[in-house]
Amino acid sequence: MSHTMTALSAALPLVSGWSVHSLWMRRRIEAARRDPLSGLLTRGSFTERAERWLGHRPRAVCLIDLNKFKQINDTYGHAAGDAVIRAAGERLSEWALNNSAVVGRLGGDEFAAVAPACSQDQLTETLNSLIAGLEQQVEAGGHVLTVSASIGAAVFNPRADQADLSKLLRLADEQMYKAKQRGGGWCIAHPLAVPAMRTVNGRRDGRRGTSGEAA
Repeated sequence: MSHTMTALSAALPLVSGWSVHSLWMRRRIEAARRDPLSGLLTRGSFTERAERWLGHRPRAVCLIDLNKFKQINDTYGHAAGDAVIRAAGERLSEWALNNSAVVGRLGGDEFAAVAPACSQDQLTETLNSLIAGLEQQVEAGGHVLTVSASIGAAVFNPRADQADLSKLLRLADEQMYKAKQRGGGWCIAHPLAVPAMRTVNGRRDGRRGTSGEAA
């Protein structure tokens, strides 16, 4: 019995050491998957996770671009630009948590997300909440900066098409530029013959308000 207790006592520090090392390794791996400025998934990690998400249920692949970000950098300096990216990362993380979405930073002021899109109403609400979360002021270096965004979305239904993240990102990119040309907001591509709901002077044909447009 005494030999057993002695052996266990000797083994405990080793087991404890391995546990600490394993936890440290997991944290290092997770940190490597995250963009250090925004705290979001890096491009590669986002792509890996987003591809797993596609194929299970209807999703919207979104491309998000901050409006006039270069102007903020040029006018107030890169520290202010970094503050805007950090704030965007925090807001996108909160939005992703509330909307069961996955989000990452592709580079610069460009972000991507995959969110549930089981209905047009759900997607409209999701995109409106995304815009509302991002378009809040940021304080940096004694300045109050106005932030706005342009979002393009492409709808994917696994029962009607095969998952192709690259194609969906291209479609979302096209819609994002349409939104940017209008001064911001969101625009949706419907590659799977989902009924489009267009806006007229900021209102849908169904006479329900929205901040974006289905293309």
